[in-house]
Amino acid sequence: MKKLLVFCLLFSFTAFAQLRRANMLYEGYAYKEAAEKYDAYLQKHPDAAPEILKKAADAYYNIGEGSKALYWYQKLYERQGAAIDSLYFRRYVDALKMEGHLQEADSLLLPWAAKAEGKPGVMASQKYLLEKNNYNENILLKNLDTNTPVADFGPAFYGDKLVYASAKDTVGDGKIYPWNVQPYLSLYVAGRNADGSLSRTEKFLPGAQTGYHNALAAFSPDRQTVYVSVNNVTNADKPEYDAEGTNNIQLVYGQIKNGKFTDKKIAPFCNIRYSVGQAAVSSDGRWLYFVSDMPGGYGSTDIYRTEIYDNGTIGAPHNLGKHINTTGREMFPFEKDNVLYFASDGHYTLGGLDIFKVSVENADAGGENYTIPQNLGAPFNSAGDDFAFIVDDEGKGYFSSNRKGGKGDDDIYYFYPDETLQSIAGILTEKDSINPIDKAKITVKYDGVEKSIETHPLGDYNLYVPKNKPYSITVTAEGFATVTRNFKAGETPDEDSLSLQSLESLTKKENGVEKIAINPIYFDFDKYDITPQAITELAKVVYVMEQFPNVKIKIESHTDSRGSDAYNMVLSDNRAKSTYNYIISKGIDKARIISVKGYGETQLLNECSNGVPCTDEAHQLNRRSDFIIVEK
Repeated sequence: MKKLLVFCLLFSFTAFAQLRRANMLYEGYAYKEAAEKYDAYLQKHPDAAPEILKKAADAYYNIGEGSKALYWYQKLYERQGAAIDSLYFRRYVDALKMEGHLQEADSLLLPWAAKAEGKPGVMASQKYLLEKNNYNENILLKNLDTNTPVADFGPAFYGDKLVYASAKDTVGDGKIYPWNVQPYLSLYVAGRNADGSLSRTEKFLPGAQTGYHNALAAFSPDRQTVYVSVNNVTNADKPEYDAEGTNNIQLVYGQIKNGKFTDKKIAPFCNIRYSVGQAAVSSDGRWLYFVSDMPGGYGSTDIYRTEIYDNGTIGAPHNLGKHINTTGREMFPFEKDNVLYFASDGHYTLGGLDIFKVSVENADAGGENYTIPQNLGAPFNSAGDDFAFIVDDEGKGYFSSNRKGGKGDDDIYYFYPDETLQSIAGILTEKDSINPIDKAKITVKYDGVEKSIETHPLGDYNLYVPKNKPYSITVTAEGFATVTRNFKAGETPDEDSLSLQSLESLTKKENGVEKIAINPIYFDFDKYDITPQAITELAKVVYVMEQFPNVKIKIESHTDSRGSDAYNMVLSDNRAKSTYNYIISKGIDKARIISVKGYGETQLLNECSNGVPCTDEAHQLNRRSDFIIVEK
């Protein structure tokens, strides 16, 4: 018994030491090693406190091991259910997406967002727009040959060169970042080739870099000022920690003169207690965007902006507000021509961080004038983390991702438009109107290929076809006639050629009765043969019947009062049957014509009854055929 007690005490002490070691590693941001320790502990203690489950899941989440993160987030959710903290609910959902369980994730996320976030419809709208434009099929990607098995990310244009961060250790000083057990980041500069590849890579401003993280460079439009994110370090290049033992990031900036970093300053809003970094300068050089977890934000990290004055000083920062910043992470801003691109895991994503865009043209200091940020969709975004997007005037650029199929950790991808494709874009409207048509289906066919998209709420659409192939477009929408058009290779349709006619535009109402709108069908006097003029008008009836298969009609034919009542009744019935037979001869199902009846002179439209002298024109008004809609 005594031996058993000693064994139990020893086992308990070993487990406690194992957990304490895991916690120490976690608090020191050594997530990779901490994850392994937590995993070993939880295998033996599956009923451990929720805080241990959180840390185990977070450790795997922070090093990008989605499947293991999902395993422990799921255990936490099973344990806590609706009582789970909102941060961990979002991370659980995010882990589901990262592992390909998008539908399950959405079934949890969308109801929660409408209630907990107080933003009913925002995420649903982002999801709706993403599904309508989930693949930029004219965009091609290339994983750069210069990527390594460690982290390579954060590209920035520097004239005809590219500056980026990498954990590749070209110095070999042996310093390792405990978070992911990789060397600390350094900045590199490389020449950009015509195909987007990089060459002649070397350290960027090597004499100015610290011995710790140096990343995410941003430049003024004249490339004379550079902004860099670095660890807080002392003058002796030693890490400087806050009261909780965290070595935060600070934003430094200065001038580039003769290949050297001069006039170095720390951004005035930096503080050892929180991180400030990931700078971006607006196209006009007026605004500096950056990311921080400073107090007073909306989530884990928020995007701020501050004015850059003519003398180079920096103003007070303003949070971009709740329309852009969420309870999650907003990071890696880049602005071009009043469009802000950024990464977020707080808006609706495909998993992890996704790249979004939003217009900042009319933005105010409080961030109240922003529209809903739009997810760029695939191929820019994936189930993994996608971030650090930049684009040039030709629609070419770079972004970073840790998606599956890469070369290691974070990789830099080059994107460019496929020059073999042409865009078919426009706004679909009702014929002879500016009213847009939402949810219309636009189908293109070429060379045995068929693909479809839906129009957006404002009727806009965009798809691509090969420049060197003829193609056809078919447009369908509920309540509208279908349009099909054929085009030669390289030809682009004008918007009017694809506009749609509604059923209402093809009908008219007379005395509360809906009829197919046609001109009067003229029969020769005392005859019921179909004339060329009648064929033209009956073609309109056939068109409505073909385009709207739910429409059912009844045919009514009338005569004027000349001739006996009995004779006119027979004549009108024959005329009704003539129109019926013509319509059926064009392939219309006779079951859709409910009745065919002649009314003779019993339903005159004017006073021209028996014995009343009238002109031929007045009598003509009474000789008519009506095609009355009884079902649609």
